[in-house]
Amino acid sequence: MKKKACLTISVLAMLAAALAMPMLMASCSASKKNFILATGGTSGTYYPFGGAIANIWNTKVEGMNVTAQATGASAENLRLINKGEAEFAIVQNDVLDYACNGTDMFEGEKLDNIQAIGTLYPEVIQIAASNSSGIKGIYDMKGKRISIGDAGSGVEFNAKQILEGYGLSFSDIGKNNLSFKESADGIQNGTLDACFITAGVPNSALQELAFSAGLTLVPVAGAEAKAICSVHPFYTTTIIPGGTYKGSDDDVYALSIKATLVVSSKLDEDTVYKMTKALFENLEELGRAHAKGKEVSAPAAVTGISISFHPGAIKYFRECGAM
Repeated sequence: MKKKACLTISVLAMLAAALAMPMLMASCSASKKNFILATGGTSGTYYPFGGAIANIWNTKVEGMNVTAQATGASAENLRLINKGEAEFAIVQNDVLDYACNGTDMFEGEKLDNIQAIGTLYPEVIQIAASNSSGIKGIYDMKGKRISIGDAGSGVEFNAKQILEGYGLSFSDIGKNNLSFKESADGIQNGTLDACFITAGVPNSALQELAFSAGLTLVPVAGAEAKAICSVHPFYTTTIIPGGTYKGSDDDVYALSIKATLVVSSKLDEDTVYKMTKALFENLEELGRAHAKGKEVSAPAAVTGISISFHPGAIKYFRECGAM
């Protein structure tokens, strides 16, 4: 009889445990903070880089569950945050400036729900010309056939602003809206004289062009570069190191924008502080996960930002002496 009673109690205990398990799991799940990090296309840099950031947050911040989501990149990402469909995003800092000020590609569409955590790594505006074009500087582009990137793209606005810095406009050139590969192919087959490409260095289309036909890198430097940066504070000056492309042995001055980590302004200060701290105190791990992680640093993260920082990011950068 005692044996039967013990067996009954044991069965009841197992049933109770089985019933409690889903409730316990639901409780654990509810205690986690679930966030979306909007990135870019799966074949680009933003998506795998965002995955590396999400992994740091998920392993270094207690109760965190961040999913890196593939998207159409900067413009879409900013709209996702503004609509509350993502909490974090990687975007170009020039497109970020347009969105928060309602200008250029965001004309009449000012987004108010976005703040910065910090810049990540540079994306360089690389200007390549054919060796036969005679183009050595921006002024030489007048009357020449120039690709300025896809219509409505960030590259097109980069080209517009740089040309304006030299007193030129699209009406002064033979304007072509072509992709990076189409631009490089056009220079190679002689239908183009030069192109603008905004991307990490080195760019594969330009590498191929340099090997197959050669190229001349056109510098943006001096008083003109300084004036462009003054008018458009999201630009920073940089150098394309000699040897980056075959036949280009000397360093070339250029402008760059920066891939930037942004956040919904609705997130609380403590959460953003913890996530900023976790990211910038684990940059070695980020660098092992993705090559671009080696280019990220706290001092550089506070440069190239033309919008307000989130209070949580400010707290960390002041704490570490970067701000």
